[in-house]
Amino acid sequence: MPTRPKTPRTSRVKTVRQSVTIPASLVVAVRRVAKDRHLTMSRALVSLAERGVRAELDAKENLKTTYKRFMDEQEPERKNEAGKDLVRAIFGKDAIAEDTIL
Repeated sequence: MPTRPKTPRTSRVKTVRQSVTIPASLVVAVRRVAKDRHLTMSRALVSLAERGVRAELDAKENLKTTYKRFMDEQEPERKNEAGKDLVRAIFGKDAIAEDTIL
């Protein structure tokens, strides 16, 4: 009896069943997302978690880029702007109060 040649299986994403406990106030928000997007609660949690992980990675990459720009800049005025951008990347957009009097 001839055997079939082995063909590579299609790559499937491995999933892990995980139980989590989340605060009641967060459940309300997740349910709203699930309802708005027509998803199950589980899928909504996965979607929100994926977005959160992506946002963390983007923020980390932005911080690295901003730090490198600050360290590489030689011109004082541009270095000052790069420094302000670095402070904003670390502490948030509103970290530096702008002087509105001048």
